[in-house]
Amino acid sequence: MARIAIVGTGGTFAMEARHPFDWVEYGESGIVRPIADLLEGATAGLDVALAPVDFRALGSTGITPADWLDLARLVQGIEADGCVITHGTATLEETAFFLSLVHGGDMPVVLTGAQRPANTAGSDALANLRAALAVAAAPQARGLGVLVVIDNLIFAARDVTKDSSGALDAFVAGEFGPLGRVEADGSISLRRAVPRTQLPVDLGEAIAGGASGLPRVDIAYSYAGADGAAIEAFVSAGARGIVSAGLLPGRPANGEAPALAAAAEQGVIVVQATRGARGNVVSQAFLDRAGVLAGGDLSPQKLRIVVMLVLALGGDAATLSAVLQAI
Repeated sequence: MARIAIVGTGGTFAMEARHPFDWVEYGESGIVRPIADLLEGATAGLDVALAPVDFRALGSTGITPADWLDLARLVQGIEADGCVITHGTATLEETAFFLSLVHGGDMPVVLTGAQRPANTAGSDALANLRAALAVAAAPQARGLGVLVVIDNLIFAARDVTKDSSGALDAFVAGEFGPLGRVEADGSISLRRAVPRTQLPVDLGEAIAGGASGLPRVDIAYSYAGADGAAIEAFVSAGARGIVSAGLLPGRPANGEAPALAAAAEQGVIVVQATRGARGNVVSQAFLDRAGVLAGGDLSPQKLRIVVMLVLALGGDAATLSAVLQAI
């Protein structure tokens, strides 16, 4: 029997709706249930023993890097065959990616959530939880790091993103697709391997100390006519890094470019990303001239996490460049 720790962090999964079709404004009820109250029926057909662990009750729009640090340290101390974390879906992909960069060891860590509260019609909460438990307990999942399981699909934390507000199949993995699926009997089918990346630095060291936060890194979103006002404000607010969510194929608006270059000149790490769902920013002469790094195919929100962790370790632009090439 697999021993699975299950960590509740709140989110839609734990919220109690006001009526069976309260699929949007359920937060108005003000009721967030502890994870131990939400487990009935989740282990049907699975050979698992659950150990519920309450972390804190958060709406995922309210989670912060300080919460990520605390959650990572909590997971680091868990001794079990696997760990499932229930999480609000709005920032689930960011928490999963953060944990994937700092989690060590072979214990699978699986994040899941719900698009509809457990007490509403057609809720996906119980099915998603059972699927996540099945993956966390599966021998095939050992050594795969941090995974996301939603709608019976298994995703790599690096690839997954949420692309719908209300659909039950709201999570996708862009061009690369899911790793596999969870079958009705609780078995899992893996069709794609997760590459184990050897990073030039150990990002897990960022959670080893007692720090309560991570360095400030902001995202500047590009659009027609954008200027440098937001970028200059981020620098004034103490940003140590800025990710430019640029126009496809990965360029800032003309009005933003001087501000980004000026920020880089002042020692702020600047990374060029794209706002496109299938964007890929490669090294280019104009980036090199401005002192800006190419962000590859990571989304702006995931690039921000990498930059924060590298800065937390005392790394510089060269360190970040090496990490980005390896991820």
